[in-house]
Amino acid sequence: MTALPSAGPSDRLTPVRDRAARPPALELRNVVKEYPGNPPVRALDDVSLVVEHGEMLAVVGPSGSGKSTMLHMMGTLDRPTSGSVLIEGTDTSELGDKRVAALRGRKIGFVFQRFFLLAGTTALENVANGLLYSGTPPVQRRRAAEEALHRVGLGHRMHHSPSELSGGESQRVAVARALIHQPTFLLADEPTGNLDSKSSEGIMDLLLGLHDDGTTIAVITHDHDTANSLPRRVSLLDGRIHAEAIDPE
Repeated sequence: MTALPSAGPSDRLTPVRDRAARPPALELRNVVKEYPGNPPVRALDDVSLVVEHGEMLAVVGPSGSGKSTMLHMMGTLDRPTSGSVLIEGTDTSELGDKRVAALRGRKIGFVFQRFFLLAGTTALENVANGLLYSGTPPVQRRRAAEEALHRVGLGHRMHHSPSELSGGESQRVAVARALIHQPTFLLADEPTGNLDSKSSEGIMDLLLGLHDDGTTIAVITHDHDTANSLPRRVSLLDGRIHAEAIDPE
């Protein structure tokens, strides 16, 4: 396993982009997150990160490094104590809770370690539920779900219930559900954490294939092997970005 190089505030690696182009998919600017205590617990400490459209990166670190808090900041599931989180140039600190929730629903697709599939419903219905509150008519929801399941290689299993699916297949359903509304980026939290090695390899191959097709993906993981399989790695330690690495194209 290759160690990531140490990165100070002035030498962190940031992808080169045309400033005239559209804003990044995601940007964290000097984000601090503290939780109440005596003294307060600083889970993230002045974290800045830019994720461009079409990138794929891993945020990696041991337990207690700030990964879960980073996930909540990147996904707008919680607000920073200070600093800003921007989604395609929109500063979420300037929005109320309802508008942030609406932005999250449009722009971010989530894949979690637990699949969160509804028992007693088919894979097709689980995926179509990703558009349940979008105002999309039922026929269009079903058509979009079919397309998403074919995209993740489960067109032949769309009428099966979660109890009839393997762990790898269940995670593919979850990926399809996250993709159905065509989000700006996919945020995957330990997506292989509940899978055996063969299924894990299949899910990572799927995510890499989606990235090759242009999907922007951020994977939160404690697994350095998973992180090192991705083209960009951001290492967290004690709530700060400790190291970064980007593979040459």
